[in-house]
Amino acid sequence: MIKTNKAHLYLFSLFLLFATGACKQQEKEEVKDENPKTKKIVLPEGFAVDHLYSPSDDKKGSWVSMTFDDKGRMITSDQFGGLFRVELPPLGSDSTVKPKIEAIDLPIEGRDPADTTKKVGMGFAQGLLWAYNSLYVMVNHKANDEFAKSSGLYRLQDTNGDDKLDKVTQLMALDGSGEHGPHSIVLGPDSAIYIVAGNFTEVPKMDTYRIQPNNNVDNLIPLILDTHGHDSDSHNHGGWIAKTDAEGKSWELIAAGFRNCFDIAFNNDNELFTYDSDMEWDFGMPWYRPTRIIHVTSGGEYGWRKGDTKMDARYLDNLPAVLNIGQGSPTNFINPSQAKFPEKYKNSLLAFDWSFGIIYAVSLTPDGATYKAKAEEFISGSPLPLTDGAIGPDGALYFLTGGRKLESDLYRVYYKDHAKVKAEAKKNDLPEAHKIRREIEQYHRASAPGTAEKVWEYLGHEDRHIRYAARLALEHQPFDSWKNLVFQERNVVRLTEAMVAVAHVADSTLQPQILNKLATIPVEKLTPRMLENLLRVYELVFFRMGKPDAAVNAAIAQRLEPLYPAKTNSLNRELSKVLLFLDSEPAVQKSLALLKNAKDDTTESIFMSSSDLILRNPQYGLDIANMLASIPPAQQIFLATTLSGASKGWTPELHEEYFKWYYNAFSFKGGNSFVGFIDNARKMALKHVPKDQLVHYGKISGDSLLNEKGNRIASKVTPPKGPGRKWEIDSALKVVEENSGVRDFKRGRELFIAVKCESCHTMKGEGGSFGPDLTQLGTRFSKRDMLEAIIEPSKVISDQYESKVFNLKDGTSILGRLMSEDEKKYVISQNPYAPQITKDILKKDVKNMNRAEVSIMPPGTLNVMSPDELKDIIAYLMSGGNENADIYKKK
Repeated sequence: MIKTNKAHLYLFSLFLLFATGACKQQEKEEVKDENPKTKKIVLPEGFAVDHLYSPSDDKKGSWVSMTFDDKGRMITSDQFGGLFRVELPPLGSDSTVKPKIEAIDLPIEGRDPADTTKKVGMGFAQGLLWAYNSLYVMVNHKANDEFAKSSGLYRLQDTNGDDKLDKVTQLMALDGSGEHGPHSIVLGPDSAIYIVAGNFTEVPKMDTYRIQPNNNVDNLIPLILDTHGHDSDSHNHGGWIAKTDAEGKSWELIAAGFRNCFDIAFNNDNELFTYDSDMEWDFGMPWYRPTRIIHVTSGGEYGWRKGDTKMDARYLDNLPAVLNIGQGSPTNFINPSQAKFPEKYKNSLLAFDWSFGIIYAVSLTPDGATYKAKAEEFISGSPLPLTDGAIGPDGALYFLTGGRKLESDLYRVYYKDHAKVKAEAKKNDLPEAHKIRREIEQYHRASAPGTAEKVWEYLGHEDRHIRYAARLALEHQPFDSWKNLVFQERNVVRLTEAMVAVAHVADSTLQPQILNKLATIPVEKLTPRMLENLLRVYELVFFRMGKPDAAVNAAIAQRLEPLYPAKTNSLNRELSKVLLFLDSEPAVQKSLALLKNAKDDTTESIFMSSSDLILRNPQYGLDIANMLASIPPAQQIFLATTLSGASKGWTPELHEEYFKWYYNAFSFKGGNSFVGFIDNARKMALKHVPKDQLVHYGKISGDSLLNEKGNRIASKVTPPKGPGRKWEIDSALKVVEENSGVRDFKRGRELFIAVKCESCHTMKGEGGSFGPDLTQLGTRFSKRDMLEAIIEPSKVISDQYESKVFNLKDGTSILGRLMSEDEKKYVISQNPYAPQITKDILKKDVKNMNRAEVSIMPPGTLNVMSPDELKDIIAYLMSGGNENADIYKKK
């Protein structure tokens, strides 16, 4: 028997405590997520994420849509391929348990059994829905040899009960394809099937229309289309939402005027919402609208038009968003009411952003006849190109990443205490205004006699959505049944709303009577908002019914000129457009005076600050960084554009001042189309100068600054000429190691500047400081090392230049480069083009700080270059910017 004393027992107990603690510590470390697929994902407290499958690793494409069938199986679609059925491992399964994937093979009409080429029986789907014991598929595709079916809504059924879909029925053919083509499918609370399509999709013939497809621009600003050709041949009524029955026999148009909303969702009050985008190339322009959450009401018009003619959200003939989010690319939009999540999330809508890898939780509070909305970051990751998502039968959120043939992944997010969550989701007690709007919406079709009188009083209601619903109800009734009511009306609010309806349905012969009635309104006594609405009515009447004669023009201008300029930017925009259209000569001088000093409004609320997005996506983020380094003055651009159409009221002095403004405007940084929009306005204005002064005004307005097409600032260096290719490390290394003569130092330096390396990196004391100094690069690294760092920049990121993810206690995250810190705060920089602009983050608000997994450097930098150009830029990097380096000497 071994004898022990107290000292031995004490030491032994200490050892046990130490060992136990070490085991617990080891256990803790083992739990730490080291899976690169999931450790980049930021989740709220109490949630967990599983990576389930990578379709692209299994050569099954890049998945962009999903639904669950009645047996709890997931059905998905490759964006450019077929359909798959997925049996998922149960929640809580070991990570070694993998999903079972089965291709859904459908018969291919007319296929020769001997034909072994790749063909798809059904797929290319951007929307999937399981309902009525059927799979509804929204095909987004132009028919070809690989897949014979074109865009449209299809119904797939199992006709013999063998669990295989064998019957395909096209319910509606659609004219549109691509990323702005037909999109999602949703089952509505009324048991109807709702579909949504982007702005490249024609509205097909419907049985009924809550809103008539509107191909009118309805805007007096001089029309400027995108200078890169985008949207140049599409229609003007924009994206749209419609519904049909299970068999696709009866169709109704619900709303229009979106740009490219990808998905729709009903909230717990059975109200419809969508998440819409604008053209990111329009950053910095006065008509640019950030991505936005929209309450889609019956017959809603949401104002998208081509080029610079989008309706302002304030116009009374369209409806505004409930929340502006910021830059991004909306994809999926769902109601998670069936999720086993905390109440906060079950009563929100989840909005997916593909560009910046964020799922927003949007909470909605009834406000009059619509809602107020707040958004917070629910899930994020960088990169995390979100495509689609759905709540599974187990109450977890399943979502996909991929699209555009990117690497694709399937994830599951669940609440750890999901067993304690109640199934029911809360419903709001809706205010009276909601009920009134819904009651009026029943008249958004031809109705019984007396309907116009029934809704008339609501034209003057204090709630904008009720006024809109009442005005639309009028437009659905015979004009003769309410025409007299309009011209007898004396209340300004009701009259302006009714006149919008008249402009929409009456012919131009009624214009004199309309203008006479509008002349009875005492414009000097109107509030700014009432005056804006009246000016909008004038704009609609002029655009749809034509320009009155000179005497009428002069009379209207004389009434409005004393009101210009006004105290608000929005009112000045409307006054400038209408007065310049009426050939008001004083309006030219007044607009030019405003142009000098106009300041932009800063009151518009955008949830996600643009600077917070820069580091989340190298491709899109640097465009934002470029703009924020020199923000364009939107109000000035608007005034300059309206002046570009004015032919009267100019003097040589005014022209001199006006055209010099353009020269300065080209120094601002906007989206991809910014320079082209500015130059097209300038060219329109040059049409109104004397021919003998054309060269002079062209010179002082910036002719010399532009490239030949006028859509880019002329580069001081020659950009890559290509032809480019998708360079990989081995293929690029083979090229740069070829002995093919002495390299061109000057050309290498030009390429270094042209592809914006100099913006972030220093070479011999010149350039940016956001990335490493490259002067000594050639003495420290091989050509392979350099190519790897350029082609796969996120593979190894120096801790000196890495970005940090600050996960905040409120569930959101902020990305930035840590510049300094003290006891109370971190100081970060988010813009590589303006690193001197910093932001403080209070330490008390930070839960933890992680290393960002993505480099700010875009991975495709070399893909625009030819082999010779590739060799020249690598030689320049090897030389450290030294023209006399050995690499430039003959061997």
